[in-house]
Amino acid sequence: MALNTRLALMLSVPPLLWAGNAVVGRIAIQSISPLWLNALRWAIALAILLPLGWRAFGTPQRRAQLAARWPHLLLLSLTGVGAYNALQYVALKTSTPLNVTLIAASSPVWMLAIGAAAYGERPRRAQLWGAVLSLAGVAVVLSRGEPGALLRVQLVPGDVLMLGAIICWCVYSWMLARPPALMRPPERPDWHWAEFLCLQMVPGLLWATTFAGIGEWLQPGAHTVAWTPALLAALLYVGIFPSLVAYRLWGLGVAQAGPTVAAFFGNLTPLFAALLGAAVLGEWPQAFHGLAFALIVAGIVVSSRPVRTA
Repeated sequence: MALNTRLALMLSVPPLLWAGNAVVGRIAIQSISPLWLNALRWAIALAILLPLGWRAFGTPQRRAQLAARWPHLLLLSLTGVGAYNALQYVALKTSTPLNVTLIAASSPVWMLAIGAAAYGERPRRAQLWGAVLSLAGVAVVLSRGEPGALLRVQLVPGDVLMLGAIICWCVYSWMLARPPALMRPPERPDWHWAEFLCLQMVPGLLWATTFAGIGEWLQPGAHTVAWTPALLAALLYVGIFPSLVAYRLWGLGVAQAGPTVAAFFGNLTPLFAALLGAAVLGEWPQAFHGLAFALIVAGIVVSSRPVRTA
């Protein structure tokens, strides 16, 4: 599908909300374990969504439909709900914002690689050039206009965790865009969007709670929660906007534009994160922010150009 204004906006809002998630999450993990932050995030999201999506589980016929599709839904919830966010929050404990954002910016590369290896989707030349432009824009943000800063990056355990998170997200995006036959019309049940998100969140919350419980078992007593109004506000934000609103828009956008084009919009996240971080610190945007924005947008435009036919 050709990129239009509506689709571009649909794919731009999730990176903005996820940038807010990174900023809020980095503050929140000072008061709560990253794994419990992830679990509570999805508990809040599911509590809000369940009144709209409970019918997916409501009848014997619906439950029989789930039984035939459970392996796919279980893997979808693991990669997109349970693992990705848990790894991201844990990565922020030991990694720097520069490293985490730099690794996250590699998502178009992994998206192209997974598409080629698992789905036989050969990247077009425009997509490769778009990846170069988009990553160049991210590098401008990360280096704050000083390319030498990128040469001083040192890997820590959090960097490896973030790499795992990005790969999980790419797998999740491809599973949305290229589902098996049972998850495509006419075989797919007539779930509406809230029901389909619920089908991801229920097992995803089980994954997230299991991971949090394992973390508690490995480090007993190390996960006390300092309840404050700020933490409650942070939980509400991450439970509503990056979880419900962003996932809904991302699912629609990936289905229409494809995961590869969507990945280039994902590269707006570090730019938005830099702007939000600057706002929190009281710093005004600088000239390099404008250059980065131009490069990232150029990457999106180049990568999403329709294929010419004779």
